[in-house]
Amino acid sequence: MTDNTDTCFATTLPNGLRVCYLPIQSEVAYCGLTIDAGSRDELPGQHGLAHFVEHTIFKGTRHRRAWHILNRMERVGGELNAFTTKENTTIYSIFPRPHLERATELIADLVAYSTFPQQEITREREVVLDEAASYRDSPAEAIYDDFEDLIWAGSTLGHNILGNEDDLRQFTGDDCRQYLNNLYVPSNMVFFIVGNYKQPSRLFNIVERHFGSLNHQLTKHQRVAPAILPAFDTTQQFGTHQSHTIYGAPVCNMHDENRYAMLLLNNLLGGPGMNSLLNIAIRERRGYAYTVESGVTLFSDCGLLQIYFGSDQCHVRRAIKVIGDIIDRLATKPLNERALEAAKKQFIGQLTVASDNHEAFALSAGKSFLYNGRHITNQEVNTRINAVTAQQLMDAAASIHPTRASILTFK
Repeated sequence: MTDNTDTCFATTLPNGLRVCYLPIQSEVAYCGLTIDAGSRDELPGQHGLAHFVEHTIFKGTRHRRAWHILNRMERVGGELNAFTTKENTTIYSIFPRPHLERATELIADLVAYSTFPQQEITREREVVLDEAASYRDSPAEAIYDDFEDLIWAGSTLGHNILGNEDDLRQFTGDDCRQYLNNLYVPSNMVFFIVGNYKQPSRLFNIVERHFGSLNHQLTKHQRVAPAILPAFDTTQQFGTHQSHTIYGAPVCNMHDENRYAMLLLNNLLGGPGMNSLLNIAIRERRGYAYTVESGVTLFSDCGLLQIYFGSDQCHVRRAIKVIGDIIDRLATKPLNERALEAAKKQFIGQLTVASDNHEAFALSAGKSFLYNGRHITNQEVNTRINAVTAQQLMDAAASIHPTRASILTFK
């Protein structure tokens, strides 16, 4: 079997669980659950519960204690991991190819039979509080949370994924079980498999054997798109020698036809390449900042582009002006054909390189199937990027123009 990351086999089990398999040429395989549930699905007074459940789901089931869960995959050289975002949670395993059923059964056990023992709840609460404190100790990370709290204020997106101490102190095993029973249900999840296997039907049978008994229905999943609030320009005292700044604005969502122009714009502005417009203008030419980068997050009903830089305080306003000037130019003057084609070629090349990371590919495939009902192939993405016009790029830049953008600075 040759590597073909554009091939996908999929089925839906009788209970509504979607399963997708993508073949790769490797002796290492990946499988996991992507759940359409994150911090924006928490009830008032339960901020941080989605992330807390992701931690405590590993702390015991009807069949295993925490130590046995941790060792189940490690004993065969594999790994078990999880992470939470504002809209989804993923529980997954990486393992030598022969151990797919071992990993599948373990993940099913976590979702169907977690017990959330009180002793483990109490212990893990302190771990999560320490994790939250470590983020607050890093202004380069904390500023992203504070910026999102401001720009999404009043919405379910406007609070930290890790939650706050008051809410975390109140969580019980019953809270965790209720959240899991409400949202970790077949119709709200995708099970993905990425590996070198010859019979997709056999893989689907393995998943049905261990997940087929799940049959409870989705009982709570209501999301309201956040309101677009007036732009702000705020400085907060953080007591640091270096200033940290985010410039950002709401953008399109993950289903919008303009998303490919936004992704291309983000990469052009401050993507991973050292030749990004902002890195050249702010770091290389002027020496205003050591780090300047851009990132875009597309949610199911909204999006956010953020530009971060860290600099001496005397350079903050100068760097902001440079950012504004570059975006204004992109919004009012179309890129010439040569520059546009160069930007597309670089972005597509970076996506090709990134797809060679099988772990990232597996996680991306699970998310794509969850929100699109299918695997979006590399060829399709490349075609859509190549179709972006100079006008579409201008429109994307106009949506984050200085007249619409917000700014937060820590100093």
